[in-house]
Amino acid sequence: MKTKKIVTFLIVAAALLVLPLLLQQGGNAWVRIVDMALLYVLLALGLNIVVGYAGLLDLGYVAFFAVGAYLYALLASPHLSDAFPFIAANFPNGLHLPIWAIIPLAAGIAGFFGILLGAPTLKLRGDYLAIVTLGFGEIIRVFLNNLDRPINLTNGPKGISQIDSMKFFGFDLGKTHSFFGIEVTSVSMYYYLFLVLVIVSVVICHRLENSRIGRAWMAIREDEIAAKAMGINTRNLKLLAFGMGATFGGVSGSMFAAFQGFVSPESFSLMESVMIVAMVVLGGIGHLPGVILGALLLAALPEVLRHVAGPLQAMTGGRLDSAILRQLLIALAMITIMLSRPRGLWPAPDHGKSLVNTGNGK
Repeated sequence: MKTKKIVTFLIVAAALLVLPLLLQQGGNAWVRIVDMALLYVLLALGLNIVVGYAGLLDLGYVAFFAVGAYLYALLASPHLSDAFPFIAANFPNGLHLPIWAIIPLAAGIAGFFGILLGAPTLKLRGDYLAIVTLGFGEIIRVFLNNLDRPINLTNGPKGISQIDSMKFFGFDLGKTHSFFGIEVTSVSMYYYLFLVLVIVSVVICHRLENSRIGRAWMAIREDEIAAKAMGINTRNLKLLAFGMGATFGGVSGSMFAAFQGFVSPESFSLMESVMIVAMVVLGGIGHLPGVILGALLLAALPEVLRHVAGPLQAMTGGRLDSAILRQLLIALAMITIMLSRPRGLWPAPDHGKSLVNTGNGK
């Protein structure tokens, strides 16, 4: 049995390593889709800490994604030098800080914003918590849209461009490299970086789930009053859940900014938050394999449906817009999944066990 698991692991690892090399033969667009899917997996894993483990509904999670993206954009582009003369005097070409400084900073500041969001919502539950977090996400987006006057900090709706790509000890992921005669494009290089981050995040989340903190989060999720009666410090653990979940969003945002080379407020709309929540719910709340599956499917589905919406638009004589048709197909797919699999595509195996046993009279 152990040998079988090792063989399966090696086959999956080999497939993941070869995947971008095969996809890039058909163009970089397919590799880019997989890259964005991996970024959404990172976001879904972070939100799963808040929603899946602690049971706190967060509809403003994209705000932490935006904080990480804009922080990387400001510290790795010429924008601050263009906007602030005193910075231009010392750094004429911009700050261009190394990633070793930016990534921890993005995680820390996003975590701080997570605690800032969690502090006033400690006594809120359910719908009220969802409304407050939704408002927080919209406040961040509005700030990003309007902080171009009187001091141009975010460049408003025009966004920030000329963002540095990721560099490790002079090794630039934004360029094509050749290894053993095999040409690896920039999007494929980012694929390997995102894959490593996903693996590290899965290990962290798995360890958290099986730790005392993870079990305390789940106790709060199931019954907060009972958890408090057992001596669990619900206030601190809720803040920790918001803070830790937000750090994942901050790191993902910085990766997004480096990968795209451009950020603007329209990338951090409410719809993005809703989609990330849908990834966690449709995959299986609190179950890591389910969350990963849900994120991959919902991230790739809109791109795959582009090839379906086009012919459907042609069948209607162009009367229906392909973008609207694509959204309709996504919504129908989500409704179908929830009706057929109400606990998610890959739910936790022990979830609902007590209800089943009670129903059987055991």
